[in-house]
Amino acid sequence: MELNTVTGIIIDESIRIHREVGPGLLESVYEAVLAKRLVARGLIVQRQVAVPIVIDGEEFGEGFRLDLLVNNLVIVELKSVQELALVHFKQVQTYLRLMDLPVGLLINFGDVVLKDGLHRIVNNYIGPLPTGPF
Repeated sequence: MELNTVTGIIIDESIRIHREVGPGLLESVYEAVLAKRLVARGLIVQRQVAVPIVIDGEEFGEGFRLDLLVNNLVIVELKSVQELALVHFKQVQTYLRLMDLPVGLLINFGDVVLKDGLHRIVNNYIGPLPTGPF
């Protein structure tokens, strides 16, 4: 399945969930519901995927855990906060770099309108980092 199709389905289902339940739930709830809906749409979803980090030639498997990995292609990092911080964007960029994947979605279910909480982050992007407000 094409990258833009996968990200489109993820965004569509995220918006549907947000419209149904709104902001204010725990990230883990949004993660479980989104994962189930993406599987129902035919996508392959892994939850809480370990992101190993290699330092001095030694692999540390407990480096990070990303929320969702969809079709082994797209990282989805979910937040449920009032306002995203620059570190949230850097977190996704780090995951993308370590896993050598092309794109990640940072989705903040804490925003009143989910459209304001949707961010597409690409690996190896050359340009300025977002400076906020987000």
